Amino acid sequence: MKGYKVAVMGATGLVGQEVIKILVQRKFPVESISLLASDRSAGKKAFFNHDEVEVKETTPESFEGMDIVFSAVETGISKRFAPIAVQAGALVIDKSNAFRTDPAVPLVVPEVNGQDIRWHKGIIASPNCSTIQMVVALNPLHKANPIKRIVVDTYQSVSGTGSAAIEELTAQAKQVLNGQATAPHVYHHQIAFNVLPEIDVFMDNGYSKEEWKMVEETRKIMHADELAISATCVRVPVFISHSEAVNIEFSEAMTPDEVRRILSQSPGIKVLDDPMISLYPQAWAAAGTDEVFVGRIRQDASHPRGIVMWVVADNLRKGAALNAVQIAEEAIKRDWLKPTRNPETVGAGLKPARPGGQE
Repeated sequence: MKGYKVAVMGATGLVGQEVIKILVQRKFPVESISLLASDRSAGKKAFFNHDEVEVKETTPESFEGMDIVFSAVETGISKRFAPIAVQAGALVIDKSNAFRTDPAVPLVVPEVNGQDIRWHKGIIASPNCSTIQMVVALNPLHKANPIKRIVVDTYQSVSGTGSAAIEELTAQAKQVLNGQATAPHVYHHQIAFNVLPEIDVFMDNGYSKEEWKMVEETRKIMHADELAISATCVRVPVFISHSEAVNIEFSEAMTPDEVRRILSQSPGIKVLDDPMISLYPQAWAAAGTDEVFVGRIRQDASHPRGIVMWVVADNLRKGAALNAVQIAEEAIKRDWLKPTRNPETVGAGLKPARPGGQE
């Protein structure tokens, strides 16, 4: 099998580290790997397939000769460097919010809309972690019985914010248990033994940006522009894995048994649903796994065409790193790695931002 020259941008962050791990675990065909980060992390060492690799500072020259770039950096950095990587001839799979709503950029979850990879112009966006696990669970049902409305409440782990949030939760938990006062830095309020209905900034319509991402991204991925969606996103004191309570209104009535049967036969999903023996998805158990877990499947007592269910997944794996690697695998399998157009148009409309540009 042909090997590919791969770069991981943001290699020292939680998602970047998970990308490196998954590339090894899935035996991705890597000919060579370049680990990129900020100047603060340059010179650090990381391991890939038992080989020690030095982390280098990300510069415009970092992408020369690369086939695939996994971008696990914040939005402003991705807006700056992703177009440069495309101009150098690489396919960029971006985890930030930089390009998700751009109509010229596919937003892909391979189990749902892998065919959209075909029309990429050098950049493919990977959705928000909370969106990914929801659409994996909903799309097989939507194909069988079109969904009219979704109401979702998320319970999102601190790892979605980054390593500093994990450290803050750990420190605060110890402080609270020892009767000490806490001083929040990452979040606006204490996260230990607390829940915060605030993820990202609030918008003029009263929703947070995280909640609105779920609305826009779900419609784009599922090709359902008119789909009615409302989300409430909450940060909870859990280290890894996001959980979601999802209420679905279908076009026709559907039984819980039908839902279980369809989901049990769908890729990337594992049904855990026997409340009588307390069998249901749990954030702790989902950490470190690749599946989207679904349980508590039941009829909505308030609507004849409604179903309610509980969806859990590791936000660092399926919600981020794994989905990105699966996009690359699908592009290779279908021979869609390179844009299907003239080389001189690569990156057209994707002008590099000025150095230091932020969202």
